[in-house]
Amino acid sequence: MRVMGLDVGSKTVGVAVSDPFGWTAQGIEIIRINEDKGQFGFERLKELVKQYNVDRFVVGLPKNMNNSIGPRAEASMAYGGKIKELFDLPVEYQDERLSTVQAERMLIEQADTSRAKRKKVIDKVAAVMILQNYLDRTSNKF
Repeated sequence: MRVMGLDVGSKTVGVAVSDPFGWTAQGIEIIRINEDKGQFGFERLKELVKQYNVDRFVVGLPKNMNNSIGPRAEASMAYGGKIKELFDLPVEYQDERLSTVQAERMLIEQADTSRAKRKKVIDKVAAVMILQNYLDRTSNKF
C-alpha cells in the first residue's frame, strides 16, 4: 500500500509518498501548475502514481482557523475530485491548517535554510507533513 500526499496550492502541488508499509512519508517533488491556463500537473501525477504504485491519495485541506471551508479549501477539494475521477482511486482529505507554517519553522530551526531555498522546497515539506499526519492518524485502520 502506497499513499500519495498532495499539498495543493495555486501555483504548485507538493508531492509526498509513503513507504510500502504506510509508516513514513517522503517528499518527492513539486509540480508547477497554472490554474489560469488549465495546467494542473495531472500528466506528471500519472507518471508518479505508476512509478510508486499508489493506491490512494491524501489531499491537504486548508480549512480556516474557525474550521470553515474557504476558497483555497474548495480549490483543494476540486483538485481531489478531479484526481478521483482521473485515477479512479480513493481520495481522502487531511486538515492541513498551519502545515506550511510548521514546515517553514522546521526548515528554519533544524536546517537553518535560507529564504530562497525554503521557497523551493516548502510545498514538498508541507506535503510530507500532511501525509505523515494522515499515516499517524490512520495507522491502526489498515
